[in-house]
Amino acid sequence: METEIRLIYKNEREAQAVAKAVSPDNVEVPLGLNVYTVRNGSEVNTKIQCQTRLETLIATIDDLLACVSVAEKTFKVAKK
Repeated sequence: METEIRLIYKNEREAQAVAKAVSPDNVEVPLGLNVYTVRNGSEVNTKIQCQTRLETLIATIDDLLACVSVAEKTFKVAKK
């Protein structure tokens, strides 16, 4: 199974903040799971490859989006 998630931000700075926030997740993942996140301009693209269970893929997507949400809230608070 494979999925790609593309997030588009207002500017490169916000995209960079999100990409950096979720990049540690790319380092240690269970066997059969690969997560790649890259920033391209104001876009953050994440590709998830899962060779195990559907539940693992869903949990990985949920974890990724939770980290994205925290990063987005952080830079919104920092703007104030």
